[in-house]
Amino acid sequence: MNILANSNKDIDNQKLMDYVAGKLSAEEAHELEKLLLESEFGDEAAEGLSMMNDKSRINRLVYELNNNLKNQLEQKKKRKLKRAMKDQPLWLMTVLIFLLLIVLCYLVIHFYLNRG
Repeated sequence: MNILANSNKDIDNQKLMDYVAGKLSAEEAHELEKLLLESEFGDEAAEGLSMMNDKSRINRLVYELNNNLKNQLEQKKKRKLKRAMKDQPLWLMTVLIFLLLIVLCYLVIHFYLNRG
């Protein structure tokens, strides 16, 4: 999972990172600023990134956020699977009891019909 993968279709995330690091030409920066003004996420992202003092840590932070998000999603999946497995024995027991009752009813009816 990548937190920046689907963040915005119009703005290239690498270009945004280069903009914050000051690596874009004036023309490219101006084009990107136009796109940022049109995008609520892009504007907030650029503002947040520009507030960081150490620009070299941005890639590391994105990597850590991606890892944390991936771990949280995996843990959520595991908990959901455990819950499903815990409910399964109760469901299976209910079906078995129901089948047992059907068989017992059949035997009782069969016994009374053959007796009389």
